[in-house]
Amino acid sequence: MAQILTPSYLVNYINDAARHKAELRPPRLLVMSCLGGIYIALGGLLALVVAGGATGLLSANPGLDKLLFGAAFPVGFIAVVLTGADLFTSNCAMQMVPWFRRQIRMGEVVRVWCLSYLGNLIGALIAAWAFAYMTGMLDPAQPWTPYLLNLAEHKVHQPFMVVFLKGILANMLVCLAAWQGYSAKDTLGRMVGIWVPVMTFVALGMEHSIANLFFVPAAMLAGLDVSVSEFVFQNLIPATLGNVVGGALLVGLPYAWLYSETDGKVENPTDIDLP
Repeated sequence: MAQILTPSYLVNYINDAARHKAELRPPRLLVMSCLGGIYIALGGLLALVVAGGATGLLSANPGLDKLLFGAAFPVGFIAVVLTGADLFTSNCAMQMVPWFRRQIRMGEVVRVWCLSYLGNLIGALIAAWAFAYMTGMLDPAQPWTPYLLNLAEHKVHQPFMVVFLKGILANMLVCLAAWQGYSAKDTLGRMVGIWVPVMTFVALGMEHSIANLFFVPAAMLAGLDVSVSEFVFQNLIPATLGNVVGGALLVGLPYAWLYSETDGKVENPTDIDLP
């Protein structure tokens, strides 16, 4: 029996899930997205401790250290998908499917995006303060603290267009990770499908707005001399805009068009065979 869903069935599944999400009451969606922000932050914290603590590897083989950072980070995104939490960046693609099929209005899409972003923001800031700063994990004596400071400083001091383009690729890969995760029928398959694209965008140093809502505020708590306005205008805005473009225009809309519901019969997932 096949262990994956066909693209046409998957797009219809995502359509139904996105339409259901648009019908959720704000408090429920807000709590789901708050959990999503916490999970992404915890994945980021794990990546910092593992890669930032490997100081010898960082100096001897920075490429391998980046790969290690990327390999640890997907833990948070896997948790989001498997536990039913919510993430703004994956919503950028998912909500495009029912919108393209005229089952929800653009106002509902924007409502989901705004509530999801707000909840992710709250969750990421809670994790940065409670789980990273208050536990002493960002103490100057920790080997990963300088790593975090350098990471966050680099994020804030890039040209607007560079951050925007990195945001596009980051969310294209994140949404592909969500797509691949939903396509698998078993937990291990979902984890592998999610892990590879997320590891790729993190190792490449792309810009994910929700992850940055953890990394930069955590670095600010650890002593990084960056103002909130610098973070917002030099990183968060271009990264968010890039994430919207990468998710909505490069994943959600193309797949909504390629596998529109007018194509006819939708397969039952239990009847799908591997090609």
